[in-house]
Amino acid sequence: MAYFSSPVPSREFLWDVFQRVDQDRSGYITADELQRALSNGTWTPFNPETVRLMIGMFDKQNRGAINFEDFGALWKYVTDWQACFRSFDRDSSGNIDLNELKSALTAFGYRLSDHLVSQMFRKFDRFGKGTILFDDFIQCCIVLHTLTSAFRQFDTDQDGVITIHYEQFLNMVFSIKI
Repeated sequence: MAYFSSPVPSREFLWDVFQRVDQDRSGYITADELQRALSNGTWTPFNPETVRLMIGMFDKQNRGAINFEDFGALWKYVTDWQACFRSFDRDSSGNIDLNELKSALTAFGYRLSDHLVSQMFRKFDRFGKGTILFDDFIQCCIVLHTLTSAFRQFDTDQDGVITIHYEQFLNMVFSIKI
């Protein structure tokens, strides 16, 4: 969706885009419709898992699809991520390398070991080319934020250490929307 280049689009512009993406004219955009409309800048399909996560974040009615109002919020979310991605893509390659990911995570306030950042990098380097594409960067950041939020519910003194029972752990894992 090359449409995401406009900084502050008008409501009419967004409505026009929404209607083009809503191919079945249901008044809702499904993950499949959104995935077909999005572009990660590499002529490859947008990561379906990232699309599913984003639909889940903005689907206020739990329908598995977003309406026009949700679409406006998602539009802003994606354009904000584009700006963020570009700011960390220091060599303007259109992807994030390991050092750029480390810089991004540090700037976001995460204090992670090099080993863990490398492990995350390998997980989100979907094509195994030593780079993370725009859509995979979004997914990486969403997953890290979601897991951190779940951890913090148990880290009441904010020292980075929790003690939980196995069933609490399973409950935490199964309740996370990722």
